[in-house]
Amino acid sequence: MDDIDRKILTLLQKNARISLKTIAEQTYLSSPAVSARIEKLEKEGVIAGYHAQLDPVKLGYHIIAFINLNVMPEDKPKFYAFAENVPNVLECSCVTGEYSMLMKVAFPSTMELDAFIGQIQQFGKTSTQIVFSTHVGPRGAAVNKG
Repeated sequence: MDDIDRKILTLLQKNARISLKTIAEQTYLSSPAVSARIEKLEKEGVIAGYHAQLDPVKLGYHIIAFINLNVMPEDKPKFYAFAENVPNVLECSCVTGEYSMLMKVAFPSTMELDAFIGQIQQFGKTSTQIVFSTHVGPRGAAVNKG
């Protein structure tokens, strides 16, 4: 990956709908050259996908929370299958520390969050933090020389 690839990735990460023409102008390449580079980055898995960033609150999900869950190793496959089938689970990561899982969830109300916590407690102990505000939202990783 060279500096031009990094510039393309930075531009796409800021706006996945940016036109090839605009990228070409900013990288001093032709549109077909930019397209070829993007295709190569997709095939290599550097670009994993393109997504619209939605505001959960405007979709009716007024409660955003982080849930720590301690899942026993032998229960992880069953838990992962469960979490993948709950659309309210925005993210689920296996982590170090007192708890083995960290989930970011979105629910319309605290009652629904409470019901979900009751469901996941079959997998282990939980600790929940409800988000009041987010000052640094989701963003991509910096595209540095590596």
